[in-house]
Parts: sequence; C-alpha cells; structure tokens
Amino acid sequence: MKQERITKSPGMRRSANMPDYEKACTGFSWQSARGLIDGLPGGSLNIAHEAVDRHVAGGHGGQLALRWISKRGEVRDYTYQELHQLTNRFANVLHSQGFKRGDRVYSLLGRRPELFIAALGSLKAGCVFCPLFSAFGPEPIKSRMEIGGANGLLTSERLYRRKVDGIRDGLPDLLTVFFVDCSDEDTGFDALMDRASDSFEIEPTSPEDPALLHFTSGTTGKPKGVVQVHEAVVAHHITGRLALDLKPGDIFWCTADPGWVTGMSYGILAPLTNRATLIVDEAEFDAARWYGILDEQAVNVWYTAPTAIRMLMKAGAEAIGNHKFPALRFMASVGEPLNAQAVVWSNRVFGRPFHDNWWQSETGGIMIANFASMDVKPGSMGKPLPGIEAGIVEDTGSGLRELSEPQAIGELALRPGWPSMMRGYLNEDARYRACFRDGWYLSGDLAMRDSDGYYWFVGRSDDLIKSAGHLIGPFEVESALMEHAAVAEAAVIGIPDETTGERVKAFVALTPGQTPSEDLLLDLKGHARSRLGPAVAPKEIVFRANLPKTRSGKIMRRLLKARELGLPEGDISTLESDEQ
Repeated sequence: MKQERITKSPGMRRSANMPDYEKACTGFSWQSARGLIDGLPGGSLNIAHEAVDRHVAGGHGGQLALRWISKRGEVRDYTYQELHQLTNRFANVLHSQGFKRGDRVYSLLGRRPELFIAALGSLKAGCVFCPLFSAFGPEPIKSRMEIGGANGLLTSERLYRRKVDGIRDGLPDLLTVFFVDCSDEDTGFDALMDRASDSFEIEPTSPEDPALLHFTSGTTGKPKGVVQVHEAVVAHHITGRLALDLKPGDIFWCTADPGWVTGMSYGILAPLTNRATLIVDEAEFDAARWYGILDEQAVNVWYTAPTAIRMLMKAGAEAIGNHKFPALRFMASVGEPLNAQAVVWSNRVFGRPFHDNWWQSETGGIMIANFASMDVKPGSMGKPLPGIEAGIVEDTGSGLRELSEPQAIGELALRPGWPSMMRGYLNEDARYRACFRDGWYLSGDLAMRDSDGYYWFVGRSDDLIKSAGHLIGPFEVESALMEHAAVAEAAVIGIPDETTGERVKAFVALTPGQTPSEDLLLDLKGHARSRLGPAVAPKEIVFRANLPKTRSGKIMRRLLKARELGLPEGDISTLESDEQ
C-alpha cells in the first residue's frame, strides 16, 4: 500500500468546485443535482437540450463550444449557437429519412465534428446513439450492429468499403448510411444537412427513455450492449463538475475516442452540460503535438488515459520543448489503474498530479475519484462521489458480506440508484440481473479500501484484458482466430505491458496436417488484424500442441496466464488436458 501523499494547498482547496469533500457528501442529494440542469416542459428530459440548447437560451450562444484540429493542423470552430443549429439540422435529416423515436443511429468515424453533431442530433430526434471505434475490423462491427439492430450509420466511404460493405447483407435493419465525404444528394452528410432546416422541436423524451448504447466485451459470449437513458445527464453534469472540476468557460481536452464510453460521456456530454469549450484533435498520439495543444490552446482541464501518460513519460523531457502550461489547472486519468510513478512524474513535470478515477460503461459516469481539493495518494482511485455508496464485499456462499476492515480485498460494489446506472444489457435480462445481488451492484473488479477511505484497484475478477484503455474480451479474439482454416483452438490472455497496461497474447492449436511456421504466424496475425482491427488483434501468437481444458471442455485461460507469468497455478482439479 502506497502511503505517500501529494498534499493540496489551501488555495487549491478553496478554488475547487467541491472545497470540502465531507461536507459535500453530507449535504448531497440526486434531487439537488437534478436541479442544476433545466429539463423540458411536462417532465421531459433530453441530454442534447442540456448539453447545447439551454446554453443558447441562456444567452451563451456566442461562446465557443468545440474547436476541431485536423491531422494537418486545420482549425474549425463551432459556437454553441452553431452547434445548436447543426444538431437541429441533423435531427431534421433523420426525420426526413423516416427515423422514429427509439431507432438506433450508429457512428463509425474518427474524431471528426460530424460525429459530435450526429450524436447530439440523434438524441434530439429521440433516437438512440451508438458510437463504434473506427479501428474495429468487420467482425466486431457486425456483432455490435446485429445486437443493437442498427437502423442508421454515419461513416466515411473509405471505412464503409473496408469494413461494412462485406457485412452489409447480414445487417437487415440497416436502412440508411450517411457518408461524411460524399456529395450524393441522398447519402451525403453535407448535402442532406444543407437542405435541412436549422429549427427543430426536441422530441419529448422522458428521463427513462433509452439514449445511449455502448458495448463492452465479456469473457465469454458476444459483446454486451449497455443501455443508458436520458436521466444519465444528471450524473454526467455533476460528475464533470465535481470529479473533473469543470467550470463554465473552461478549455477542456478529453483525448478519448468517441467510439468508447469515455469519449462520449466525458468527451462530449459532461463538458458541454457544464458549458466548457471542447478541444478535439483528429490525430493519433504524438508527444510533441500533445504538448503543443496543451500550450497553444491554453487547456484548463485535461482528461486522458494511463497508456498515453506512460508514452509521454517514455518520450522524455525533450518532447516538451519550450512549451509552458500556465493555464492547466486540473489533470485526470481513466481507463485502467494509473501507476503511482506516473502520478509522481506528472506532479514534477506539470507542477500538479494526475487525478485517477474509476468507473465503467455500466456505471455511465465517474463513481470514485481523486478530487481537486483532496490530497492525492499516488496509485489510489480516490473516494466515492457524493451520492455514491461504495463498498468492498465478499461472497460467503449464503450472501454478500461487506468487508469493513481496512485493506481487506474483495469485490468493489455500489449501492444502485444513481442516474447514469445502466438500465440493462440489450436483450440479455438474465445477464443484467446477475450484476445485482443483496442490494449491491457488483463491478467485477477487485479492490481494497484503506483506513482513510481511499480505494485501491487490485485486479479484475474475470478474464477481461485492458490494453491502452480498451476492454478486450478474449472470446471475441479467439473466435476470429478460429475462423482461420489452420486453427483448431485458440486461447487469449493479457500480458503486463509497460506502455499499454496489457497486451493481447494468443495461444493456438493447429488443425491436423498443419505445421507451425513463420509464414503461418504472419498469416494468422494478418488475419486477426483484418478481422478485429489493430487495437484488438493479438500482438503475439504462440503455437501449442494442446491447450489446457477443464473436463467440460472449457479452456483454462487462468492456467495459461499463471504459467506465463510464473504465478501459482491454483486449483487444477478440473484439468482434463494439458498443453505439455
């Protein structure tokens, strides 16, 4: 347990949105948090109204809402008024194309302004918006669009040809595709937007109407579609205010791709509801470019991932050059546990620490955080948000027992009822109900709590792999590998990696008559990348004569990982066959 602290000065505590954590927790209610946003007449609530339209109505339409920086350095600005009009236009486009309330609009696009416009416009139209990571291969795209019953898709012609065209016949619900780089009058985004009105009356969505669909992989089976509702905006707003210390007018940069839940909840919604200005960089990671953006755009609040922080550390001090960061007030990290060394490094380089926080797709928003006014214990997740009751629990066989003693390791659990809590796994009610037991939501993460109330991540209780902030389900990778004619069986595990947190490693058993070779290895890697995309495909593949299985035929990934890392093998009483 790390005992070192980074102590906050009295001035930093006083200037924070939440200067006194204990007092805030005592006086907090979700009803009071609900009062910080407007709502619509008749009890209606719409995320897009809270993110954009209410600021225009309040006289802030001229404020810069979004600054987009292209890969080549082109800058495009959008005020709240312009964003209001453009999202109205897209909502009208959807209606003109026959989209109805509850229809599902997907995006397969990089960090481009059209994605932000489509997300908010879809919510205005009463549709459900689902972003997909643009680096996915055809198979992950197909499975997610099948499960969600995608009715519309926003993408580019290049991405469509490479990743969607070949699977289109298997997507019967997909009726309309909008292309951001096409001039066709019927499918071109710009052409359709030009013809649409910039006036629109938002659909009267109720707080419990579905609004967002995010996918998270499981250790077995298909990806899970996490359903969140318009009421989630209450949590988006207050967590942005308390956990990220966002203030109206802040320049805010979230580096997460909108294809992941962080890029939606905190790359778009939370900062806009708090009337911040978004910085959106189209390019991929580049240390010198990132330092330049922080400096030249005068970023106040920065939200990024541990992988990126470790890459900045690896780039060295020379990457900073002559850049200075006097405007930078608050830095936060999410996606996987942030190692203590990174927190200490950031405090030395920037004069302030990164503040780690914890949440999941299922929680919809930040649940545990290191707050602006709170001392930071490097390596800790921090403390629960006001309004969030967290605990460490263990299964006794007859029920769950909360562990109150400091540093006891158990499963991290939350009392249900916060506004952004998922309302279901799409079409999987039993899987959803299994997440809730004895008055707790079970996160699947192992953690412990110290005597000061700080929470510490220990590990996952399942086989999910966290690589560069992405959750990767082994089953999905194994299924793609087994599509190759030479592969009889496959098993995938995560191996610790200094830069990405974990890297994907696969073990494959070949079909009879196949012989391991360098050419076959390269062919398998290429196959996996084409099916899954580079972010998900295994970085390392090893041939094995057999894979360890239980008597029921289940491959024992746990045993593979233990042997790979030299850890105790644990109970192998169910082992039927071995890899030796």
